Order: sequence, then C-alpha cells, then structure tokens
Amino acid sequence: MSEQMRIMRSKELPEELRDRIVVRHRSGQGYKTISAALKVPKSTVASIILKWKTFGTTRTLPRAGRPAKLSYQGRRALVREVKKNPKITVAELQRCSREMGESCRKSTITAALHQSGLYGRVAQRKPLLSARHVKARMDSKMVRNKILWSDELRIELFGLNSKRYVWRKPGTAHHLSNTVPTVKHGGGSIMLDRTTGCNPGKDECGQVQGYPGRKPSP
Repeated sequence: MSEQMRIMRSKELPEELRDRIVVRHRSGQGYKTISAALKVPKSTVASIILKWKTFGTTRTLPRAGRPAKLSYQGRRALVREVKKNPKITVAELQRCSREMGESCRKSTITAALHQSGLYGRVAQRKPLLSARHVKARMDSKMVRNKILWSDELRIELFGLNSKRYVWRKPGTAHHLSNTVPTVKHGGGSIMLDRTTGCNPGKDECGQVQGYPGRKPSP
C-alpha cells in the first residue's frame, strides 16, 4: 500500500472523491479497479459504496445521540488497569483517566467497565495456601475425617474483617486475583463460647487458646 493510500485511510475523504467512487461503481468497475485508479484503500471504497446503497448519499450523516465522553482507547486502557489490579478503586481509575487526558465522572467509568463485562463484587475470603497445600487439597486421597467442627465463635487476631471489592466478570469469584487471602497469626486465636462469652476450659473469659507446647501470642 502506497503512502498516499495510507493517509487517505486516516482522514475523511473529500465529497468530490466519494462521488467519483460511486460514479465508477455505477459504470460497472469493481472495488479493486476503483481503488487502484483513485489511490483509495479497497475497504474505504467498499464502505462508501455500502453507505450510498443504504442511505442514498455519501455525505457525513449526523450521529445519533450525544458522543461518548470516554473514547474507545480510554475504555480499553481502564480495562487493562482493572485486569492488572482487580482491587483498584474507581477514584484511582478516575485519576488514571485524567492522566490520559480524558477527564470523566465516576459513573462514566463504572458504565464503561460494565460494558466490558466487569462488575464490582465483594471479594471472597480464602486461606493463603502454598503450592504444597494446593496439591494436597486436590489430592483425592486426602483424609476428610480430620476436619474438626466447633460451636464456638472465632475472633481473628490478624487481617481485616471489612469487605473488599474487586472488579471481575461473572463466574470468576474464585480466581486467585479476585480473592482476599487470610492467614492465622501468632499460633492461636481467641475462642469464645456463643452462649457464655467465655473461653471453654478456662477460668477467665477471653483467655488466648494456643497450640500445645507453644506460648500464646500477646
């Protein structure tokens, strides 16, 4: 493709040139012949002829509705940011959009992500497992009768109990990037009975219950 044809693709064609394309088409010339004679890409020739057949004119028609505030490139850039960090907030996305030169409201960013199939959901809380733990979990010979059940209230000493939101597509709630890891800290936790509010087996309420042979964490 010549340099002139490459330039013609990136800018709007003059109305006179469009009419010449239609005249040559009505005289029986093919797309390839018209493209070579007028130095216009064949795809542009096809689109102009299709527009003439559909609307009966080659002029630029007024678009319906208000133009989008966020461009296609800007929306794709936001989607890339969300895929890199699903836990990013709308305020941070708004700041990224402003740095790209497309300042818009938070509702516009949210609507753009919804169009791409990304929705804000509460992140699932999953244990932080190593590769060895995952392999053991997936092993079909894992002993299931070692699971202990307790009617006690566990108060975590590590991590945040508040909700974390992530941008994700439907059906991806259990993906690693869309979950919040949780770990046990200090080798123990506060175990309180639901009825009495005391630690079972202890004289005082709220005693720290640790593992045998290990000093409980403060």
